[in-house]
Amino acid sequence: MTEAHRGHLAMLTFSALVAGSFSLGSMAAPHIAPEALNAVRFVVAACLIFALAMATGGLDRGAFQAPWRYFALAFFFCTYFVLMFEGLKTGAPVSMAAVFTLTPLIAAGVGWVLLRQVLTPRMALALTIGATGALWVIFRADLSAFLAFSIGRGEIIFFFGCIAHAIYTPLVPKLNRGERPAVFTFGTLLAGAVLLLIVGTPALIDTDWRGLPSIVWITIAYTSVFASAATFLLLQFASLRIPSAKVMAYTYLTPSWVILWEMALGRPLPPFLILVGVLMTVCALALLLKDDSQVRGPAMSKG
Repeated sequence: MTEAHRGHLAMLTFSALVAGSFSLGSMAAPHIAPEALNAVRFVVAACLIFALAMATGGLDRGAFQAPWRYFALAFFFCTYFVLMFEGLKTGAPVSMAAVFTLTPLIAAGVGWVLLRQVLTPRMALALTIGATGALWVIFRADLSAFLAFSIGRGEIIFFFGCIAHAIYTPLVPKLNRGERPAVFTFGTLLAGAVLLLIVGTPALIDTDWRGLPSIVWITIAYTSVFASAATFLLLQFASLRIPSAKVMAYTYLTPSWVILWEMALGRPLPPFLILVGVLMTVCALALLLKDDSQVRGPAMSKG
């Protein structure tokens, strides 16, 4: 298996794990402030990745030179997570996942600005199909809602979070100085925990931790281990091996994974017409991954 193939496998796993946070997050969001939930999850995730880093070679002394790099990355990813849980208070999991599929289009633009990664015609077509499918789901397959730009408050909030996520992805190879993924991930999580503990102090104090329903603790546990520690590691691992637009292409699978999560949790499925938009996002992924050899970018392996 080549390094690029490992990057693709990492992102396939990433998309499945991320989807779980949409379904569980929508159930927990009404019961806790997003700053409080994410502060706890980042602290727990940082501890887990610290243990992993120590078990796989320790922390290099030079890894924490220019610590501003970790705070820059953490700022964008913390913004994404906080806005995601704020949006999930009112947005449906599938439509929120569809908003997430707009991220590759944004990431392609950011990747060109930061890394001069060039879009091929096939990639441009794929991103267009994916964005169309996402909009189909976001507007609930309702042309009148699209023409009136009738979009939910949760989806609007989360869209700005997705912009932050798209900026984060190409920043990883830009700011990495050869640190191992576990070490680099720990630095980012630690910085994120510091930022969230500062910003989320009022919410942490006001939260009735003893009175929280079990779904909140389940969501914190899941997001700490799988949707924070694991996905940070997977995303940074993949970002160093395949171009940022290809990395974020796997977000097109998120609505499909969310539908499976919703089925597993016994929640109602979206109407059939909305599933057409989900299918379009899967087609976009297939197009993006069909011919990696045409993707060009400095210091990037073929994906």
